[in-house]
Amino acid sequence: MTPEEAAQSARPRVDGDREQQIFHATLTVLAEMGYDNMTLDAVATAAHASKATLYRRWNGKLPLVIDALKSMKASTSVPDTGNLRDDLLATYCSPGGVTDHASVDTFASVLTAVTRDPDFAEVFRAEIVEPKMVAARAIYRRAQERGEIPADADVDLFAHSLAGIVLHRHYVLGSFPDDDLVARVLDQIILPALHHAPGGPATPPPAEPATPQTQTTPEEGTS
Repeated sequence: MTPEEAAQSARPRVDGDREQQIFHATLTVLAEMGYDNMTLDAVATAAHASKATLYRRWNGKLPLVIDALKSMKASTSVPDTGNLRDDLLATYCSPGGVTDHASVDTFASVLTAVTRDPDFAEVFRAEIVEPKMVAARAIYRRAQERGEIPADADVDLFAHSLAGIVLHRHYVLGSFPDDDLVARVLDQIILPALHHAPGGPATPPPAEPATPQTQTTPEEGTS
């Protein structure tokens, strides 16, 4: 049993349906108030529960929010379509992916906490972000095994790249990601970059300009 599983089993349980109601209330309050401003009192009110009920299960908002975020997670299985492009589309254009409004909006609610609260950032990265990165790395490594991409491509770098580009456009430029955007980022940025990664097909050097030929006149050819 892992330390996380031991901690989970040590907590008093809340019945399944009631737990989901509390998680829904938590995510609603999180979206409305942001992590910094939300309180267990606000969650208890939204869930029509007593604060004591929440504190019997969670000792603060950090573990409650993390558990609520985990409840949103889609299947942890890694798509295996037979090629890298379709694997990535199946992963990122699905529930819990970068085109999922609920998932993206909830992530926006915790961005400030990730930058300001070291305790929250540590748990969030370990329990919410890292499982996604594990799946992404598995997809790229499988593509390496198939020979689709160079064996020495930086898998850790690429595992973060697609989501980073797409979410930057959303949070900074206000362009909500859709399937078409994900496909364009793949086809115009990620896959071409992989093609030219270390160990990829060599790019031929630019052709040297032709040297002009000197024309010899009849006069120059006579002595």
